[in-house]
Amino acid sequence: MSSRRAVVSGASIAGLSAAYWLARTGWDVTVIERAPAFRDGGQNVDVRGVARDVLTRMDLFDAVKAQNTTETGTVLVDASGAVRAELPSEGPDGPTAELEVLRGDLARTILDHLPGGVVFRYGEQIEDVDDGADDVTVTTSSGGSLRADLLVVAEGVRSATRDRIFGDAVERRELGITMVFGTIPRTASDDDRWRWYTTVGGRQIHLRPDNHGTTRAILSYARGEDLTGLDRADALTRLRERYADAGWEAERVLDGFAESDDVYLDRLTQIRMSTWHRGRVVLAGDAGWCVTPMGGGGASLALTSGYVLAAYLAVEPGDLPSALTRYQEWMRPLVDDVQKLPPGIEHFAYPQTRLGLAARELFDTVLTSKLLAPLTAKLTQVADTDRSLPDLPA
Repeated sequence: MSSRRAVVSGASIAGLSAAYWLARTGWDVTVIERAPAFRDGGQNVDVRGVARDVLTRMDLFDAVKAQNTTETGTVLVDASGAVRAELPSEGPDGPTAELEVLRGDLARTILDHLPGGVVFRYGEQIEDVDDGADDVTVTTSSGGSLRADLLVVAEGVRSATRDRIFGDAVERRELGITMVFGTIPRTASDDDRWRWYTTVGGRQIHLRPDNHGTTRAILSYARGEDLTGLDRADALTRLRERYADAGWEAERVLDGFAESDDVYLDRLTQIRMSTWHRGRVVLAGDAGWCVTPMGGGGASLALTSGYVLAAYLAVEPGDLPSALTRYQEWMRPLVDDVQKLPPGIEHFAYPQTRLGLAARELFDTVLTSKLLAPLTAKLTQVADTDRSLPDLPA
């Protein structure tokens, strides 16, 4: 009997996890990626909760841990850089997780350990999908076509293929928060902690160490202009205007972004859907349920989704609809838990006024006190479940 064939669209964490587990359970896998080559780089992600078990089943726990960013903890700082509070970091799933790595390093580790036979087609993207009763035909931007038994869409939050197939079933929840990410030169003042600064005007600055001799920086603000439609130069100009009086390391970060070759920005949007599969098409990762950095755990959910999908397809090889339904039922509680943000969280996290900032700083002090530290630590325990992962057939 010939192997089942799968096309995976997207070569980041969700797509690579799906490719890994599908290939390991006997599928012929082709991965389509619109970038011209594998994309290194990116900001911090972490592996938490049940995703740690997935990584162990891949025999990659130690390999990923070896890519640790060197970050040892998380502190909240004031305009002078002095620490005003430190978030609890005991256990493997604190604000700085035991498995704290860069997105590109995690994806590269999976890529380097894929089972043999996985085919990659870089520089292509899906132009059309014909979802038939017996197979699904994918037409790519090169004019070629691929026939498969399954299409896994792992293209990220702004997936065009998802929108094409699921249409009005895609619900977008705009959070009103813009994040700008980039890599800047490391200086002697940088240390091994995630330093987090909040100031008036709904603005934040984050500096985090990496394992490549540089520093990962984030400028984040709420209820301000959406910069996603601007070119790089205009976006950076608007950022300079917004952060002109922000203080702390704002000027350094902006100067670094001006010279950095990996700056990217995002307007945070949750994706919520009642179903993640239709016919022979299934969604994985942010394409189906983007939780955004506000919820956290996106990489862990992406990593877990590939395993759970392949496991149920292996358990029910002759019943695709049932396998996809069971995949969705298993993943849904994890996703719903992360997507439930506390009401008004953006107002608390991004205070606009001096009074709001003072209230936020007081709350931070209370929340990180010895009395409440155990409760605070639980807030970062995402992608966690008491359920066992579905077993793969021997």
